[in-house]
Amino acid sequence: MRRLVYWVGALLVALMAIVFARGADAGQDIFRAIMGINRALVFLVAPAGLALSVVLTRRFFPGAQGSGIPQVIAALHMNDSAAIRRILSWRVAFGKVMLTLLGLACGASIGREGPTVQVGATIMYGLGRSLRLPQVQMERALVLAGGAAGIAGAFNTPLAGIVFAIEELSHSFEARTSGTVLTAVIVAGIATLALVGNYTYFGVTSVQLDFGASWVAVVMCSLAGGLAGGLFSRLLIAGASGLTRSAGLFIMRHPVWFAAGCGLMLAALGWLSGGNTYGTGYAQARLLVEGHAQLPAGFAFYKFAATVVSYWSGIPGGIFAPSLAVGAGLGHALAPLLPSAPSGAVVLLGMVAYFSGVVQAPITATVIVMEMTDNQNMTIPLMATSMLAFGVSRLVCRRALYGALARKYLIAIERDRPIVRATAASVPLGYRADA
Repeated sequence: MRRLVYWVGALLVALMAIVFARGADAGQDIFRAIMGINRALVFLVAPAGLALSVVLTRRFFPGAQGSGIPQVIAALHMNDSAAIRRILSWRVAFGKVMLTLLGLACGASIGREGPTVQVGATIMYGLGRSLRLPQVQMERALVLAGGAAGIAGAFNTPLAGIVFAIEELSHSFEARTSGTVLTAVIVAGIATLALVGNYTYFGVTSVQLDFGASWVAVVMCSLAGGLAGGLFSRLLIAGASGLTRSAGLFIMRHPVWFAAGCGLMLAALGWLSGGNTYGTGYAQARLLVEGHAQLPAGFAFYKFAATVVSYWSGIPGGIFAPSLAVGAGLGHALAPLLPSAPSGAVVLLGMVAYFSGVVQAPITATVIVMEMTDNQNMTIPLMATSMLAFGVSRLVCRRALYGALARKYLIAIERDRPIVRATAASVPLGYRADA
């Protein structure tokens, strides 16, 4: 019965990931259609859409805001089943999907991959509860497997799903859950392969970086990506803390007006970038990886700012795809300064450096970029860049982004609902604010 739960659950997660991906494409098509009528409409659509999303989130879907990955991490470190059910409820999962699509239809710089993790964990957890499987350890194993299957299904990257569960979600590899996670990822991968084919998320590239002078690109991309990624993490953590005291008070009292203001900033950034900052950034990143993009020189900066503003607004939505787009843009900007290295290779190095700097999970960053581009030739340069960028990012932001957000989420739940027995002190060292 337990094996059947993991198999069926993984199939459902894969189906959800595919439908979610199609919905995200449709949402962005809607936004492009609106822009086709008149580009200036973005100054109405973005503020109104973000404000509406915040209203719906706060009134009907509390717990759906943000990426979704911090919520899953928090659920893994809770001991109270009632609190876990509130985080991983069907209502929150539905709101997560629909409001992420609403954000994309309004031009927000968000991704669907983080939300897919939370919804995947909800599906697996809910299936286990419906069959009345044993509690506590089984619940955690289901949540972990569902989150990992969500990443595998969202990116079509089975290895990344496993590594993500180990390095980011659980920070450990317990023998009791390793087989279940692996099974869920494999089943989700098979379902995705059968339904949409063996695609690569960012296309295929065969570039390589020979050892020698061209490895200067590894150092340059590591420094730039690590610094930028660490700064991004600090800004998002600061946003979760309310920015400054006065800004925090304003956001608490007027969250809808603040979201509308973020929408205006998002519209302005999109206008300045020629419309390249709206949406996930998937199309721009893929063109950069394949060497076909004609983007403005400041694309990385504009996309960086648009993603920060989108997250600060408080709407549901992830940062995976936008972060990979920022990293690709960063590599594209550095390529002319590194004539000894192929420009395509520098784009990949920039992508892995920035992503590693943001999530501070270097192995996950390496595997995701390697699998998404079907390029094993770059394995060693990607790994070296990712590890160096991780070290640089730690100098800027000492706390891992998702761990810090998960800890704040736990503290907020403790404050609002004393029934939760998991405390901030019980969160592993990797998630402690002083770590």
